[in-house]
Amino acid sequence: MGEGRDAQVTNRLAVGDNLDVLAALPDGGVDLAYLDPPYNTGSAFAYADDAGGHEAWTATLRPRLQQVRRVLAPSGAVFVSIDDHEVAHLRLLMDEVFGESAFLAQVVVGLNPKGRQLGRGFATSHEYLLVYARDPGACVLDASTSQTVDARDFPHRDGADPRPFRRLPLRNTNKRFNPVTAPTMHFALWGDPGTGAVATAPFDGAVEVLPVFGDGSPAVWRWSAPLVEARPADLECRLVRGRAGDRVDVFQRDWLEPGRRKKLRTIWLADEVGSTDTAVAELKALVGHVFETPKPTGLLLRVLATMPDDVRVLDPYAGSGTTGHAVALANAADGGTRTCLSIEVGLPPRPGSRAATAGLPTVADVTRLRLRAVADVVGGGFAEVSS
Repeated sequence: MGEGRDAQVTNRLAVGDNLDVLAALPDGGVDLAYLDPPYNTGSAFAYADDAGGHEAWTATLRPRLQQVRRVLAPSGAVFVSIDDHEVAHLRLLMDEVFGESAFLAQVVVGLNPKGRQLGRGFATSHEYLLVYARDPGACVLDASTSQTVDARDFPHRDGADPRPFRRLPLRNTNKRFNPVTAPTMHFALWGDPGTGAVATAPFDGAVEVLPVFGDGSPAVWRWSAPLVEARPADLECRLVRGRAGDRVDVFQRDWLEPGRRKKLRTIWLADEVGSTDTAVAELKALVGHVFETPKPTGLLLRVLATMPDDVRVLDPYAGSGTTGHAVALANAADGGTRTCLSIEVGLPPRPGSRAATAGLPTVADVTRLRLRAVADVVGGGFAEVSS
């Protein structure tokens, strides 16, 4: 595949059948793939969203997923958007192509908080992201984010240290871990609730502290004795009120460090990643209302944040170009060097669709229009590549 005018630009577009374009890509040349394939619902969008029955839809997607797996680096990952209509079949297909052990998550994404009001039945307000690794042992995906870390969760300060912190019980609160299942983690600590000092051996003013559950039954610590000895400043002895009265306990000071991240939940809400309405609004503000079902850039920014800032991104179903837009935004925000190859078919849009009404000859012209505007407004450049 030719690299066009400039191989270093952030966004590149290849126009053609994505299976043909994928087949021309080198093995392992992609770090992150995001797919937003037709959902096979029969709905009237810019393109035909009806591949026939489930078997026909699966047969169409299978070779494309096989090519995506081939072009992914061992450290890479793939995210695929889908809704209830084909999620069960897609999950089985992903297990087949990538392997059951490669499954990382099935994320619920609430893109439509109001719910779809047309038709019968429930007002569906969500769809899904299926996440798989190319090689589970080598995958560098970090399922955490800094965006959901709330400074209000760290309300305490120590005059000797400017960092805010929260207190976490040093006792393991999971009753599966107890002196029977984890005997080496049940030992005495010594602490002074007046000064907060903690040690593994007695000292002046200290009292013995054993780990116990709220009902007084024996528990175990989360830290080993050597770790306690290595990090005494991260521990604090306090007097607490229990069911049987006051008692002395030990807590970890969990510091709010710069760059701290929090594990991602498997439910992503619209107020975190954007909605269909915000996606339409941001596309309209950039190039006009030329696509019915764009994804919000916030969704792709969260996906991008799970990977290093120099990843090579692939979007075989580029549509309105949200992935490329998000890549440019992410680079502008953190100075990253991500690149994105978007693939879109050069077929005419469905008559009556937003793209057709806007006079765009092909669906790929929607992608091209947006990515050119992104290059002008956000930066990073744009180039077309031969397929």
